[in-house]
Amino acid sequence: MSWTKVLAADTLFPGAREVVKVGSRKILLLNHEGQVYAVDNACPHLKLSLKKGKIVDGAIVCPWHRSAFDLCTGEVKDWITWPPVVSKAMSVVSQEKTLPVYPVRVEDGSIWVDVAE
Repeated sequence: MSWTKVLAADTLFPGAREVVKVGSRKILLLNHEGQVYAVDNACPHLKLSLKKGKIVDGAIVCPWHRSAFDLCTGEVKDWITWPPVVSKAMSVVSQEKTLPVYPVRVEDGSIWVDVAE
């Protein structure tokens, strides 16, 4: 594993979010109910930012097209092709894709993420 220190732990208070760059990736750190998660900041559907996505039942919901991804595994909990008007046509070209998630640990007052390049 290749751990990278990304942020001071006390700056990511409960409910906070922060996008950090690790190598070539933009990683979204979330402190949800006291647990720190690290996920790719680009939705696998259209590569738009997830920073403003809501957390619902342990999943982050894309603010752009409302697909939901499990915070622990990245698995698709709900895949919605967007916009709804072209939903059938988009479903042909828009295949479900998991959201990359990354191991995270809090140690010595810092948040560390393992992103294999």
